[in-house]
Amino acid sequence: MDNFIVSARKYRPVTFDTVIGQKSITNTLKNAINNKQLAQAFLFCGPRGVGKTTCARILAKTINCENLSENAEPCNQCPSCLSFNTSASFNIHELDAASNNSVDDIRSLVEQVRIPPQIGKYKVYIIDEVHMLSASAFNAFLKTLEEPPAYAKFILATTEKHKILPTILSRCQIFDFRRLTVDDIVSQLAYVALHEHVNTEPDALHTIAQKADGAMRDALSIFDQIVSSTNNQLTYEAVIENLNVLDYEYYFRTTDYAINGDISNCLLILNEIIENGFDGQHFLVGLGEHLRNLLVCKDEATLKLLEVSSGVKSRYAQQSAKSGLSFLIPALEMVNKCDVNYKASNSKRLSIELLLMQLCNLHPNPTINQPVQQKQQGKPEVPAPQILREENKIEAGHPVTTKLISPETAQTTVGATNVAMPDTGISITRNMQQSPAVKKVEETQENYNVCKDFTQKEMEQAWKTFADSIAEENPNFFATLTKKKPKLKENYCIELQIDNKIQEDEIFQRKPELLGFLHKTLNNNKIQITILITKSEDTIRPYTPIEKLNALAEKNPLIKKFKEDHSLELDF
Repeated sequence: MDNFIVSARKYRPVTFDTVIGQKSITNTLKNAINNKQLAQAFLFCGPRGVGKTTCARILAKTINCENLSENAEPCNQCPSCLSFNTSASFNIHELDAASNNSVDDIRSLVEQVRIPPQIGKYKVYIIDEVHMLSASAFNAFLKTLEEPPAYAKFILATTEKHKILPTILSRCQIFDFRRLTVDDIVSQLAYVALHEHVNTEPDALHTIAQKADGAMRDALSIFDQIVSSTNNQLTYEAVIENLNVLDYEYYFRTTDYAINGDISNCLLILNEIIENGFDGQHFLVGLGEHLRNLLVCKDEATLKLLEVSSGVKSRYAQQSAKSGLSFLIPALEMVNKCDVNYKASNSKRLSIELLLMQLCNLHPNPTINQPVQQKQQGKPEVPAPQILREENKIEAGHPVTTKLISPETAQTTVGATNVAMPDTGISITRNMQQSPAVKKVEETQENYNVCKDFTQKEMEQAWKTFADSIAEENPNFFATLTKKKPKLKENYCIELQIDNKIQEDEIFQRKPELLGFLHKTLNNNKIQITILITKSEDTIRPYTPIEKLNALAEKNPLIKKFKEDHSLELDF
């Protein structure tokens, strides 16, 4: 039986022009050779499988070639090239620093450097994984690296440049190799498949390229593995089966069901995925990537970030048209949060099921035809209200720094109360019963006026009505709203002073609900709310247990009630 050579070795580039995805580096090296401006030492750094060692060998072969072409490529015919091709060159030495990282190994290398080449111009020393050298070995190497003989060239390769001493970095020309793109890998895989007479599908090659994560060597290894199991028939089904990759179809179906609010089918898909042996976090990562791709499809300028085949790209475009930003952005945030907390969860399957239920409760904005219908009904078009959020903590009396946040973004931070913002087509959903005050306002929505003046007293009354409506549901929020009176400023801007960041986050979560209520109650959709964090200089920090209890009870009345109901006393 003939010896099988893996594709990563068989199709390893042998000239600069055949190196994939590193055009700027190969051009620089070729120009340096043509201009006879070769540095004494090079450092090739970058992720695995991108061509660092390959370029080092090509450079070593090229500078020793006796008949260089005009394009600075080796001739492959002279004695130096032939000896290199058969791994019999005495001028090129490779050292694996992972297993030869001691001072003695470097001293032996330094002794070899003193001997000039018998044939050819240069002796080239390629040190792979150079970051594995010990600090003492680096120090022993410094002097030789800084002032080597004219015939000695050093090429260092590493995946972790940050571990190399600055004194070594300063003596080298540094070349940063980039990760290979999916398109680069797909084109090389297609080239290999053509020469190996393997029938392939575009989706199969794209899946392998994505799994390789920018490493050509990994992609070719996967390619060999799947070709061996499929008898030269590289299909998409065979790839996802061998690589344990979830089919695109699962994510398209899950997203369709989530958009339509179909909880049952979402849970059934999850059950099917788990029964097929896939890990839950594997599904979470894939779902997040799928939603990200849908978001990318929203703008032609970002379409280039979508690294899939043309057939799958058209499906993404179709589903993206049905998915609004009001669905995609909150969905991405939810998936990311679930992914972060997944490993710490005691019930991992339940975590994903809860996520799917929440996604099904995310309703995209009404169709864009709604403003047109309102215009036909004689209602004036009103721009969506902007919500202001303070960005920096400030002292009382100083101007506040604010940031405009769109209603869609605000929707993602609201849990889920059903309050429709007037004439904006935005629905903010909340899984709880609406307060009586909000219901009363919705009943009078037909009498809504666009921009009606109101006084400080009227505003305070509306503010108090809203605060009373949520007093039982959320005493903390009620205390935050009523501790200090809101002040009416110019341009219908309401300023509320609070004490700390916790109160700010609480208000920001419920601000769309409060803002919608004020819009309708005061018949003015130009109302804005500004949050001002003030620090009281005369505030005394509680130290004793009694002081701490009183301070907590002031912030949360339920603590005091809990103490009284259970006849609790402090334990000193």
